Amino acid sequence: MAAGKGRKLVIVESPTKVKSIAGYLGAEYDVEASVGHIRDLPNPSELPPEMKKGPFGKFAIDVDNGFEAYYVVDADKRKKVAELKRALKDADELYLATDEDREGESIGWHLLQVLKPKVPVKRMVFHEITKEAIQRAINDTREIDTAMVDAQETRRILDRLYGYEVSPVLWRKVRQGLSAGRVQSVTTRMVVERERERMAFVRAGYWDVEGEFTPSDAAQRFTARLSQVDGRRVATGRDFADSGELTAKNVVHLDEALANRIAEACAPLTARVTDVQEKPYTRRPSAPFTTSTLQQEASRKLRLSSKNAMRVAQRLYEGGYITYMRTDSTTLSDAAITAARSQARDLYGAEYVPDSPRRYEKKVKNAQEAHEAVRPSGDRFRSPAQVAGELRGEDFALYELIWKRTVASQMADARGSTATVKLSVDTAVEGAQSVEFSASGTIITFRGFLAAYEEGRDDEAAARAQAAQEERRLPKVSEGVALEVLRAEADGHETSPPARYTEATLVKAMEERGIGRPSTYASTIGTIQDRGYVFTKGQALVPTWLAFAVTRLLETHFSNLVDYEFTASMEEDLDRIANGDEGRVEWLKRFYFGDDATSTEGLRDLVQDLGDIDAREISTIPLGDGMVVRVGRYGPYVEEVVPSGINLETGEVDEGVDGAAVPATPRRATITDDIAPDEMTPARARELLEAAADDGKVLGQDPETGRDIVARAGRYGPYVTEVLPEDDAGASSAGASAAKGKKKPVKVKPRTASLFTGMELSSIDLADALKLLSLPRVVGADAEGAPITAQNGRYGPYLKKGTDSRSLTSEAQLFDVTLEEALAIYAQPKQRGRAAAAPPLKELGDDPASGKPVVVKDGRFGAYVTDGETNATLRKDDDVESLTPERGFELLAEKRAKGPTTRKRVVKKTAKKTVKKTAAKRATKTAAKKA
Repeated sequence: MAAGKGRKLVIVESPTKVKSIAGYLGAEYDVEASVGHIRDLPNPSELPPEMKKGPFGKFAIDVDNGFEAYYVVDADKRKKVAELKRALKDADELYLATDEDREGESIGWHLLQVLKPKVPVKRMVFHEITKEAIQRAINDTREIDTAMVDAQETRRILDRLYGYEVSPVLWRKVRQGLSAGRVQSVTTRMVVERERERMAFVRAGYWDVEGEFTPSDAAQRFTARLSQVDGRRVATGRDFADSGELTAKNVVHLDEALANRIAEACAPLTARVTDVQEKPYTRRPSAPFTTSTLQQEASRKLRLSSKNAMRVAQRLYEGGYITYMRTDSTTLSDAAITAARSQARDLYGAEYVPDSPRRYEKKVKNAQEAHEAVRPSGDRFRSPAQVAGELRGEDFALYELIWKRTVASQMADARGSTATVKLSVDTAVEGAQSVEFSASGTIITFRGFLAAYEEGRDDEAAARAQAAQEERRLPKVSEGVALEVLRAEADGHETSPPARYTEATLVKAMEERGIGRPSTYASTIGTIQDRGYVFTKGQALVPTWLAFAVTRLLETHFSNLVDYEFTASMEEDLDRIANGDEGRVEWLKRFYFGDDATSTEGLRDLVQDLGDIDAREISTIPLGDGMVVRVGRYGPYVEEVVPSGINLETGEVDEGVDGAAVPATPRRATITDDIAPDEMTPARARELLEAAADDGKVLGQDPETGRDIVARAGRYGPYVTEVLPEDDAGASSAGASAAKGKKKPVKVKPRTASLFTGMELSSIDLADALKLLSLPRVVGADAEGAPITAQNGRYGPYLKKGTDSRSLTSEAQLFDVTLEEALAIYAQPKQRGRAAAAPPLKELGDDPASGKPVVVKDGRFGAYVTDGETNATLRKDDDVESLTPERGFELLAEKRAKGPTTRKRVVKKTAKKTVKKTAAKRATKTAAKKA
């Protein structure tokens, strides 16, 4: 960096912004990146020794003195902070250009606290990275908004208090290592409640009749459905409750017999048109994208997870293609409205643009109108065709989606007409003397905004039905006209349980309830999956049994903390703090210590008395019919609390049942991961119990030992084992067990082996089982006499000689690899990892930073990208097949920005006094006081 007077330092969050912003500002500006947050609350175990016993010892927060927070610079950010301090020495002005939301404001404040600049400081904000926006921002600066910082710091302290007070309750009462969170626990509850609805759901059957009719010309045929019988509406799925009961009044619930009689009676008769209605059809465009609607639509149309959608949007924003992607506003600036209208007019014609601009106001709870909607950046939008040479894959697809939605939002309504025809047939059937059929069709005469964009729907079946109706043209008929009945068929249906949440519908529900904020939706959904509370089945989010136990504990003993209204009200309170209408210290005191004025109990008192929490009861989920699911230390299992043959109401042995046959202890069986909670019915539970009681299939006897060889299905897959005689299984020396101070003899374990990948439990025979049980196999010995064995391990087949292991290429080699072949393998240089010599999994092209070719490789700890100098492991959501070059370059840029990983040095005991002094000094320097 060039030193000299007049230098101005600009600090942004992301290193990918540096180059473009520096180019827009000019030579007198130096642009550096903080790479996100530079400091945070440490774990209490990381506090200096002298602070662990003080007021900061429990949370790194002094709750008794204004909730003062103790912050430390992250270990991996110390080098970055040192770089920023050096850059600041050469600057006459400092511009904090972190993101414009609360988190960005907080990062700016932390930079200010750590860097302690002695030069003028200005806060620079922008919501798009274009030359005009950056130059406007540099000339229109402000100071740090302390109210926004207070709101963000309150959120951080609140989350720390919640997690550190409630999580230990879960450790003691459910399972060690679990976590609770202010937003994650409520979101988990939403997913669990939906699954409970599915578990309680009772299917109901109902019937109707579909007919095909024509005026005279067969080309004008159309279908209509039975809608009324003797003047009463025919029941449809919406008329039934989740319990399976018919809730609607004055409707006809058709059964199969009556539906068939009506269909048979209609077939030879003639229908008569009784009513024809035609109404104008109008459909308005959707508002521009917010963070929530962008994630929903990216899920529906592009099959992107919330996390991936935000990752791609971040790249587009930092590349200058779209505006800031974390917003819950649907408003567009005047310049953006003009750009969208102009582009719609140029592409589709003047008639596709309404006379006056459309302005959208957010209708969702807790909406903030401070920012714009997510839209293409600039005062003139670049069309997808114009960016096609710069963007590829997911980046292009998401940009095109945002562009279409923005332009369509300023286009004219779609217009057309909807026709409804009602037909009557006199069937003279008992219970159905006269029936009515109905048909509707919509004709779009002017597509309007549909020429550019059409919003997706979560219910694909409903979406297809609507699309079919909108493309359906009914023949022109008038009242009294007779129609020929070409076909009439009875059609049976069943009600469907409430659909599970997908990421798109969960984000929508969170937004409607006011839970979380745009910046937290994706991370929250990722967290509940990473914590083992939710897993995906296709696109559906399914709760685990562990989530049931945790949710039940929180609902029963901390009901306020997982109450939807209470959680939403906390977000509103944080909004008031951000607006300066509420003090953060007073609010935190009420939350943690309680409010005497309203007799509200605080978090501290809520977690004090845990004696009345029955851990076993909390972790029990009743299924009915004497069956329960319990969440145990090693996973969920089903238990028969009332054995078969016992009367559920009286507890007595049923008549005709041999009491001796009733098991004395409850039967139990492990629940495999592939069974969703709503599939665990009492009948399914009994199947698991029966399978668990099955000792397996006896394949024969081992000719050498005479012991039975059995094939069984285990929790971790099928396996074969030998059955030991009782004397061997419990073998012990009578004298040894009595001798005081001597160890008990080791219990004899049966030989056991997992089936190979290509083997089936149903077809395995004794010969294969004995071969499996013969492993590990001694192949021979080397020249020094060291034995070489062939073994099957967790990561596949391998050879072992002492501590030296070498991989084999197939399981079959375990039985046929010869000593000569084994020695040849050991003669080769040892390769790191089984696939070290394998070709790259994917080639991504040249890295824009290093100029070197980037490839994806399979490493010891999973797939990673590399340019030969820098390696970056793929994240959990990164799929090798769909990984784009842009994502690969981004991972490498992030890794370079973080710098090399440094390990903590081990300090010798003789330096104890010096270390203590240094730690105390550092504590003084890094502690941050917030009043």
